[in-house]
Amino acid sequence: MEEKEKFLKEYNNSLHRIGRITGVAIVVLLLAVPFLFGIVNHVSPDWGGVLSGFLKVGIIYVPVSIVEFLVYAPMLGVGGSYLSFITGNVTNMKIPCAMNARDIAETKPGTPEHEIISTISVATSAIVTTLVIVEGVILLVPLQPVLQNEVLLPAFDNVVPALFGALGLKYFLKSPKIAVIPLFLMSLLCVCVPEAINQTSILLLPSGGLALLIGYYLFKKDKL
Repeated sequence: MEEKEKFLKEYNNSLHRIGRITGVAIVVLLLAVPFLFGIVNHVSPDWGGVLSGFLKVGIIYVPVSIVEFLVYAPMLGVGGSYLSFITGNVTNMKIPCAMNARDIAETKPGTPEHEIISTISVATSAIVTTLVIVEGVILLVPLQPVLQNEVLLPAFDNVVPALFGALGLKYFLKSPKIAVIPLFLMSLLCVCVPEAINQTSILLLPSGGLALLIGYYLFKKDKL
């Protein structure tokens, strides 16, 4: 057990070191592009407009990003988290891939096996996603009639809901006492207020908080 804990600590430390370096590099590169265009074209941003725009967006997405990190990091592990937040497609690609890999390998969060499986699965997902995007760019024009087909458009619009519906059902069935009330309330909200469907990240706050409260209550009552 001590050897496993020592290995996990050393492994995570190396991942943190590499992840921080690559994370900072990605942020610098992302910010460098608009500034480079500005230098080349001899223009500078309106800092008042930048601040105003940031405040309007940040008031929503800063809390959401914190909540998403707290929710997703335990599922993805250290290496998987760095890879996911750098490469993107966290909810619709990386998390389903990591969770399926965890179930197949039967690993538990916080163990060396889970960290390794999660990192490998997320890295594989990132590589496959990149290859698919490259292929999609090459075939974009030839496949345009198919992608814009009116019969197939509804299917393309529902790929992510179908994916998470199938993935989520398995976990809802594992803890129906915890899942049923948040699931019912969020479904009712989305039916009554269709605009809420596009705010799933924000809905994580009340639904996740409610699930935690229900889980805590059931734990105290010894009914889990």
